[in-house]
Amino acid sequence: MNTANRIYLYNRYERFWHWSQALLVISMLITGFEVHGSFTLFGFEQAVNLHTLSAWTLLTLWAFTIFWQFTTGEWRQYIPTLKKVDAMVRYYAFGIFRHAPNPFQKTADKKHNPLQRLAYLALLSMLSPIIWGSGLLYLFYASWASLGVDGYLSLEAVALVHTAGAFLMLVFFIAHVYLTTTGHTPTAHIKTMITGWEEAD
Repeated sequence: MNTANRIYLYNRYERFWHWSQALLVISMLITGFEVHGSFTLFGFEQAVNLHTLSAWTLLTLWAFTIFWQFTTGEWRQYIPTLKKVDAMVRYYAFGIFRHAPNPFQKTADKKHNPLQRLAYLALLSMLSPIIWGSGLLYLFYASWASLGVDGYLSLEAVALVHTAGAFLMLVFFIAHVYLTTTGHTPTAHIKTMITGWEEAD
């Protein structure tokens, strides 16, 4: 395709942290559900170790990515907006099945449509605190007494909240993967996240 019909959306670091984050989230889902007792793959102890390693690695990756977002100004891509939200809802609910044109066109300055921005806001403001808060409490259970929280929390309740957060993350992950198939071809968005280049519809 002519380069005039392509735009460079995602640079190397964006693609690196996207795929690294995806692998780490998948690792935590698999090992987390094994720790929960849903199946046996690595064995309980190794699953716990892999789950903990993946969590610390992801937190480290997020620290670098937050620094990168603010030093490059890319954090502006995530500012929520309600403009065209109704059009995007109609598109995903009906229009996409009738081959209607996408009401949102990506640019290097606007990579996420209004629904994506709201989804990322929900992920960062609600789901992440649930998962990371309960996860860190679970990890540092032995320190509850010294922190003075042992009389206010129960391990069972923390585990339940963490598991509920994991199921919500799984739903988000499945929806995210499904939406990658909604480009002008089923693999167009995935190709963009590999190469960085988006082909114009």
